[in-house]
Amino acid sequence: MAEVNLKEFAGGALQEKFDAAMGKVLENMQDPNTPWKNKRSITVKVTLQQNEDRDDAQVDVSVETKTAPVAPIATRMAIGKDLKTGETFAQEYGKQLRGQMSLENYQTPQGDFKVDGKTVDPVTGEIKEESDGKVVDLRAAKQA
Repeated sequence: MAEVNLKEFAGGALQEKFDAAMGKVLENMQDPNTPWKNKRSITVKVTLQQNEDRDDAQVDVSVETKTAPVAPIATRMAIGKDLKTGETFAQEYGKQLRGQMSLENYQTPQGDFKVDGKTVDPVTGEIKEESDGKVVDLRAAKQA
């Protein structure tokens, strides 16, 4: 029986396909989104089909990989119907409790804004006093 050099078989295509499959399997093994315990495999399939005279054969070579599936990502959604419009809705709420507000959804206003004509600090909500440059003695103001 003649020996077949697999590196040179099919013009080197078998080696190229195997190398690509090995790269794909190794990447899958290093992916943190796949389970570590699952087995991966590479299957090299050589199919031979001869002619009626048995003096020629069609040879097909294929390389298949079996990798671990990417783990699904779980989240939570509140679903319901808007009582005013009758439209259904779905809203993702992730790891927090359903219906609980997330402060990440609200941005802090930039700059000062006015309430009843007075300047308000948007971060603290305190009313900013208009300063005329004089120091205010709060002890003296309290006694008066």
